This record gives sequence, structure tokens and C-alpha cells, in this order.
Amino acid sequence: MEWLMNPWPWYVGGAIVAVVMLLLILLGKTFGFSSNFRTMCSALGGGKSCEFFRFDWKSQQWNLMFLLGTIIGGFLSVQFLSNGEAPDIATATVEKLHNLGFASAGTSYYPTEIFEIWSLKNIAILAIGGILVGFGTRYAGGCTSGHAISGLSDLQLPSLIAVIGFFIGGLVMVHVLFPLIF
Repeated sequence: MEWLMNPWPWYVGGAIVAVVMLLLILLGKTFGFSSNFRTMCSALGGGKSCEFFRFDWKSQQWNLMFLLGTIIGGFLSVQFLSNGEAPDIATATVEKLHNLGFASAGTSYYPTEIFEIWSLKNIAILAIGGILVGFGTRYAGGCTSGHAISGLSDLQLPSLIAVIGFFIGGLVMVHVLFPLIF
């Protein structure tokens, strides 16, 4: 059980992702979590008032099961297959985050200063961030997992362009906006 409790090397996780993607390609399926929002809205009757949600949502039931399995797998991993320690991150990164006011950096999976302290600033950050992620996902025609994993494995040019945009946006956020916000 010890090997399950510790982080796996990148080449093991990468190989597993590659095998899953190969199977999806062979089965003629495309992967992406954001498409599940459309599927759920369609299943709940969204097609009655919006053309975007009028499609055969039952053809996407496999993706809903994949989403459900991911949620259950994440829960089981945290509850039963985790030693409770946050993953190691670079000392320089921890120092930079400490200087920005994130005392939980290096000891927590997430910044407790944002998710556990309910202030107007934190609520605004989470709300604006959620809106931007939702808008970006819809505007890009998919999320990072859909484009970076599924789209690139299918050699789709729009996915390559989207992934380059994701990286540029992430770099601008981390190096320009993040220090300004915090």
C-alpha cells in the first residue's frame, strides 16, 4: 500500500493518461470535463429554452460516468490513500508565496487564506475567477483537460492554439497579476 500513498513519478501518470487517451481515440470518443456541463443542462431540460442544449445528451453518458468516477476516485484517494501531507514544492516558490501573505504555502493543498477566510476581497476573487474560467472555457470551445489532453492527442490545431493561450494566460497571471492582487 505504501506505493499508493506516495506521489507517483511523472512517467507513470503520463503513461496512464496516454493509455486512456489511446483507448478513447480507438473508441471514437473525445474527452473533456467542461462538456459535462452542457450534457447535464441538456439532460435537465435546458434544450427547451436554448438551442445550444438541444442535442442527444444520452450519447455523452459515458463522459458523465467518467466525471462521477473522477469525483469518487478523488474522494477515495483523499480519505484512504493519502498520508495527509501536501506535495513538495520548490523552496523559492514557498518563499515567494509567504512574501505575498500565503503562510499556508508548502503545508496545505490549497491556499487556506483564500478558501477559508470569507472576506469581500476573497469572495470577489473567487467569483470573478469563476466567471473568467467559465467564459474562457466556452470561448475556447473546451477546458484545459479537453484541449491539452484530448485535443493535442488528436493533433487538433485549435487545441494547440488554445493550450498556447492557456500557458500565456497562466504566465501573465502568475508573474504580473498575482503580485498586484496580493
